[in-house]
Amino acid sequence: MHKELRNLVFSLLIGLLLIFISQSVSADSSGLSVTASVLSKSRCKFQTKASALDYGTLDPSSGGDATVVTTLGFVCNGSAPSATFLISQDNGLNGTGPSNNRMQHTVLLTEFLPYSLVLSPTSATVPKGVIQTLTVTGTINAVDYQNAMIGSYSDTVVISITP
Repeated sequence: MHKELRNLVFSLLIGLLLIFISQSVSADSSGLSVTASVLSKSRCKFQTKASALDYGTLDPSSGGDATVVTTLGFVCNGSAPSATFLISQDNGLNGTGPSNNRMQHTVLLTEFLPYSLVLSPTSATVPKGVIQTLTVTGTINAVDYQNAMIGSYSDTVVISITP
């Protein structure tokens, strides 16, 4: 009986030792975030760094919207045979949000004249090395300038092209 008790105690000790070892060796873990940014094989650039959209003199008695158009040239180059570009504009210096552009009176800084800009095209895939044309169409609605304060107004809008 003594031998059986010794085997039982030995077995219990081995079991407790295994439980202790398994609990003390448990692993911990941590997450690892993996990121990368791949540069485009293309790069597009405007050929003209500055241009103007001049509405000229607006006559409130004319009753019609004032619309003007200008163009900007750009070209895409790089190691790819073609490039997909995206053109965007900011809100200008006086805009109140997307598609809410405003020119500010040059003397009475609390007076504004709303206008809209349409860019075309804003995105396309084009062959590299071929000069492309961006058409910028600006419109001031008649209702916005019929009762506007007389004088000069201006704004500056940044047009960006990527890649």
